[in-house]
Amino acid sequence: MVRRYLLEHNAPDIDDYLRLRADTGLTPKTAKQAEPIFENSWMWVRAIEKDSGQTVGMGRVISDSGWCCLIADMATDPAHQRRGIGRAVLEELLSEILTSAPDNPYIVLLADAPGRPLYQSMGFVETAPHSIGMQYVPDKTPTQ
Repeated sequence: MVRRYLLEHNAPDIDDYLRLRADTGLTPKTAKQAEPIFENSWMWVRAIEKDSGQTVGMGRVISDSGWCCLIADMATDPAHQRRGIGRAVLEELLSEILTSAPDNPYIVLLADAPGRPLYQSMGFVETAPHSIGMQYVPDKTPTQ
């Protein structure tokens, strides 16, 4: 990662969180949806541009503090992409999981298309056909 950025083990503020999600094409969230995640995430890493102090990247881990860890909200401001920020955030998250969690943690994430090359380059593999990610969609529930 270029020296103009700094990684910190803390969450962005809510405005930066919502901005990064929206600017990177992640599903937009409301402040009410976002508020609980700051207390209920196991760990955060954010990237800050040193000169401006602006949050330009983030990622977090949701964990049961046992064997299961979900990496979520990986996002890098489009104006700062292709500079190693996402890789640095992910490396920091993985390092912390591997040193803090019990042996052999199960580390998963949902990979949107733009992030797949990064995740694959860092050792993530598709889980199918053994298992696949599924999402509950109430409107798709069959009627009886």
